[in-house]
Amino acid sequence: MSLSSSDRSALVTHARDSIARGSRSFALASKLFDPVTRERAWLLYAWCRKCDDIADGQDHGGTLQGVTDGQARLSTIRRLTDAALRGDPTGDPAFDGFGVVMRECAIPERYAHDLIEGFALDARDWRPRSEADMLRYCYHVAGAVGCMMAVLMGVDPNDRATLDRACDLGLAFQLANIARDIGEDQAAGRCYLPEAWLAEMDIPPGAQMQPWARPRLAMLGKRLATMAAAYEASARHGTGALPPRAAWAVLAAAGIYGDIAREVARRGEQAWDHRVVTSRGDKLGWVLRAAAQVPGRARRWPGAIARPATLWTRPLQGATPLA
Repeated sequence: MSLSSSDRSALVTHARDSIARGSRSFALASKLFDPVTRERAWLLYAWCRKCDDIADGQDHGGTLQGVTDGQARLSTIRRLTDAALRGDPTGDPAFDGFGVVMRECAIPERYAHDLIEGFALDARDWRPRSEADMLRYCYHVAGAVGCMMAVLMGVDPNDRATLDRACDLGLAFQLANIARDIGEDQAAGRCYLPEAWLAEMDIPPGAQMQPWARPRLAMLGKRLATMAAAYEASARHGTGALPPRAAWAVLAAAGIYGDIAREVARRGEQAWDHRVVTSRGDKLGWVLRAAAQVPGRARRWPGAIARPATLWTRPLQGATPLA
């Protein structure tokens, strides 16, 4: 499918509006990219947002409502994504824009398929049994996007070291989401805390939001925040391989989203009384801090340092499906 400049501009405008509605944090961080990278990031975000909305019956996020036709929704996501990857018009600007950015940046298609596998897990009401299960789910729904973003920013698709760090940022983001959204997920009939963790705390499945369980749940919230911090720290080592403005955006996003997990840990038992958000002032503070970190990033976080062996390892050639 060949696009005129006006057609592409319309897709970019739709994507810009989508990120403005769907995520203020990512919208702010995207402004730090150079204009070309910014537009491409918007196009990729719009597809991710639309797939998520289709899967969960939402409109640019918001409260989960729960769906009864998950498999049909999954089929729609697969059909439209495959058409976009072939270059066929889909009639949906989010998917058409996705096809454009995938071709412009030569992003490996396996990452898109890996992300969709995350929606497939939700469609069959899957629950993680172990910590490794939870992390593999985080790869599917967020780590794969980190890899796509890295290639979009100019990283060689064969640069495993940098892609691993990009994946780590996605894992950090998703761990923060899991920590923040425990109550909302339970209300929608979902749980991303490993069954082994709940058993360790003697919390029966479905009882994690009970008042008597809050002290134990707070311990799990802190555990998630600690894990998120480790992946956030690892991700910063990948910024040395990025152009300065891309590194600025990534470092700012890491700090902004990292604050969500840190705030969950700080609030303890009250972490789920009100939704954790990062204030505009705090976001701008991270933009300024990240700008100061960019010049010395290669020295401070040299990408050549081996990734810590204690961190879960992402499969380079696609994730192993979860049972």
